[in-house]
Amino acid sequence: MFRAVQWIVDWGLEHRNLDDVESIGVDEVQVRKGHHYATLVYQLDAGNKRLLGIEEGRSEESLEKFFKEFDEGTEGEEKRSLKVKWVCSDMWKPYLNVIGKVCTHALNILDRFHVKGHLTDAVNETRKSDVKKLKAEGREAVLTKSKYIFLKNPENLTDDQADKLSELLGYNLRVVRAYLMKEDFERFWEYRSAYWSGRFLDAWCVRAMRSKIEPMKKFVRMLRKHRELLMNWFRSRGLSSGTVEGFNNNVKLTARKAYGFQAFESLKTARFHTLGRLPEPKATHRFW
Repeated sequence: MFRAVQWIVDWGLEHRNLDDVESIGVDEVQVRKGHHYATLVYQLDAGNKRLLGIEEGRSEESLEKFFKEFDEGTEGEEKRSLKVKWVCSDMWKPYLNVIGKVCTHALNILDRFHVKGHLTDAVNETRKSDVKKLKAEGREAVLTKSKYIFLKNPENLTDDQADKLSELLGYNLRVVRAYLMKEDFERFWEYRSAYWSGRFLDAWCVRAMRSKIEPMKKFVRMLRKHRELLMNWFRSRGLSSGTVEGFNNNVKLTARKAYGFQAFESLKTARFHTLGRLPEPKATHRFW
C-alpha cells in the first residue's frame, strides 16, 4: 500500500505545473510530540488551491529548501519565486526572513487566523492568572470550566455557555476586560480602508496597554512590531490562509491513519490528496 501511494505521489509531482503560482501560504504542523515540526507551503490562488511542498523542520533552511525545488529549472527574472505576488504566513521569524529574501516581488501578509490565535492565547493566559488569584485570595471559584466560554466566538456558544458568560460579565475580573477587548478587536477586520483600519488598530493598542493586563500588553507589543505586515492584509483584499487550516487538518488526519510508519514520510505522502486527477495504475505495477 505504501508503494502504491508513493507511486501516485511521484507521478503527480512529475506532471504538475508550477508556472502560474501567484499566491502562497506558509505554515507548519507538529509531526510528533515535542518540538518536531514540518513546514508546509500551499498555493492559494482563486482557481487553484493545493499543497505544493512539505519540508522537515520549521527553520530557514526548511523553507529555503522548498524554494530551491520550486525554482528548479528557472533562472533570473523567470524564477517562479519572483512571480509570486502574495505570501500569507504567521509571525515565525525564520519564515519572514526567507520570504523577504526570496519572494522579493511579493507582499507578505500576516494571516488573520494566526493573529486571532495569539489574541485568544492572551485571553486564556489572563484567565489562568485570574483563577490563581481567586484561589490565593480564598474567593469563589467563578471561573471553573470557563475556558472555552472566553475562547469561542459568541455565536458558537451553547445556551448554557451563553448564560454562564452573561453571569461572568458582571464580575470585575481582568479576563472579562481581556475578553471584551478581544471581541472589540474583531472590528479591525471589517474595515475596507488601510488608513482607517490603522487608526482603529493604534487606538485599540493604546487601550490594551492601559489595561495593565500583561498578556494583552505582550500581544500589543507583537502587533506593533509587525504592524506593516499586518496592514498588508487590507492591501491584499483580505487574503488569508483559511484554506491552509483545512488542508492542515487533512495532513494531520493522513499522518494519524499512517500510524506505524515514519511520521515525516507519512506526511509527505499526504500530497496525493491535492494532486488532482491521477492515471490508472499499469498492470505491470504490483502494489500489494
